[in-house]
Amino acid sequence: MSAPARGPLRVAVINDHELIIQGVAAMLEPYADVVRVVELDAGTTVAQPVDIALYDTYARTGFDGDDLDVLCAAPHIGQVVLFTWHLSEELIESARARGVTSAISKSVDAEDLVMELTRAHEGHLRVIPFEPDPTLPTNSWPGRAAGLTPRESEIIALVTAGLSNNAIAERTYLSINSVKSYIRSAYRTMGVDSRSQAVLWGIDNGMAPTRKRIVLEAPPTPADY
Repeated sequence: MSAPARGPLRVAVINDHELIIQGVAAMLEPYADVVRVVELDAGTTVAQPVDIALYDTYARTGFDGDDLDVLCAAPHIGQVVLFTWHLSEELIESARARGVTSAISKSVDAEDLVMELTRAHEGHLRVIPFEPDPTLPTNSWPGRAAGLTPRESEIIALVTAGLSNNAIAERTYLSINSVKSYIRSAYRTMGVDSRSQAVLWGIDNGMAPTRKRIVLEAPPTPADY
């Protein structure tokens, strides 16, 4: 896979959980000649010029916050791309209205992610099939070491954030019965039997948001463009 003519695409990876953004960065690291991660943002604003802000939707699937608007309006961010496991036609319209230019399935492997990022840079926006319990090629998500699946991990992260079952169902596009089923199976894996215990477990196991920005490379000078 060859690098773009002007050099590697500069990417900032964005999510509230450091383990998630570190996992995505690890996926892209072998392809630094094509796509270079220059910033990891956990709940903070991208500080330097980038071609793509890759917005990982783990535990923040809805578009109800203003952080997405801020990213899309930032003059130093070329494009905002969602990294998600489900995006309906309705949400495609919502994403476009907010200024998102593309969406990539979280089930893709590293090589396909790089390919999709280069396609996204050209402005493609695609509908992502629904995956009720996806496999994440990053092999890195909060609670994985304890045995939680990616979907269980996201749901427990939302429980840790204080969301009700109904709110979790709305954000994850699952039925309320599915949410309850995932919670029950997660509780068995975690060894807890109440919501308060689950929240404490989540805090102790990296489910709470991280507020941190990691700059991996110095910003380019105007002469670099």
